[in-house]
Amino acid sequence: MDPLSQGVLGAALPQSGSAPRYVASAGLLGFLAGMAADLDVLIRSSTDPLLFLEYHRHFTHALVFIPIGGLICALVLHAVLGRRRGLTFRQTWLFCTLGYATHALLDACTTYGTLLFWPFSDARVAWSTVSIIDPVFTLPLLLAVLLAALRHKPVYARLGLLWALSYMALGLWQRHEAQEMGYALAAQRGHTPVRLEAKPSFANILVWKVVYETADRFYVDAVRAGLAPRVYEGTSVPKLDIARDLPWLDLASQQAQDIERFRAFSNGYITRDPLHANRVIDIRFSMLPHEVAPLWSIELDPDVAHDEHVDYLMHRDTSPARSAQLWSMLSGP
Repeated sequence: MDPLSQGVLGAALPQSGSAPRYVASAGLLGFLAGMAADLDVLIRSSTDPLLFLEYHRHFTHALVFIPIGGLICALVLHAVLGRRRGLTFRQTWLFCTLGYATHALLDACTTYGTLLFWPFSDARVAWSTVSIIDPVFTLPLLLAVLLAALRHKPVYARLGLLWALSYMALGLWQRHEAQEMGYALAAQRGHTPVRLEAKPSFANILVWKVVYETADRFYVDAVRAGLAPRVYEGTSVPKLDIARDLPWLDLASQQAQDIERFRAFSNGYITRDPLHANRVIDIRFSMLPHEVAPLWSIELDPDVAHDEHVDYLMHRDTSPARSAQLWSMLSGP
């Protein structure tokens, strides 16, 4: 999730079990350690634009790395904060490790995909119960952490954790409802999906993006789950077929290898951009959930050298008109 959400959940866990006089220190150390795993974004290459995609939410987010990540945070933060606040190194390490431990588990609840079980599995875990940004999840938790620190009462942090778990449980139920609506929609069209996924749209768990796969196409729709359920029918696109869509591409080239790397990152949900002939898009994410309007893509060039990489592009359309359209979906008919 976003850094603030990671930080406040990282603060809440060590606060909930600390003695009253250490609640503020536990929260501060947990907050910083709770964000630390995302330092993997610094793993980049000036020549390989997909390297950061492969290593974001990689080994720093693995369950086996939690003790190591907690120790690294403690080694850095004890001299800066822990010792000055009267903590032993063991206390600093405990608070940091608890804060660090929350990061990967929270990320696994989002839709992006996290290598939670690396090095035993390269599968990206995505439970898709919450959006990567959701103020309804984050703000009550932030309030609980602040109250715990200011009043030196761990009970507020425990209430914050209870809120976080309850919200995730609600997201799990909403995901189930969205998937059932997706299967019903596919059945109405005479389709038996090869696979179907439901993902929360931006900053809420009310409107969901439903993507399902048939033998040769992907179908993208949105549903409003829970109260006042509604379907927002979207569109469909053909699966990427390199021989058909990019006939000029040498399958031994670096660009062809980059497509496969992008396919692995996107869990196979890729197609050629309908508007750009040499662009391959990840259809799982879009600002409006019933559209095929990607947040990121790769662009190929038939004229580059055999060993040249693709270009990685990000797309953001946050115009007032599109924001209003998303709000209309959230507010219902």
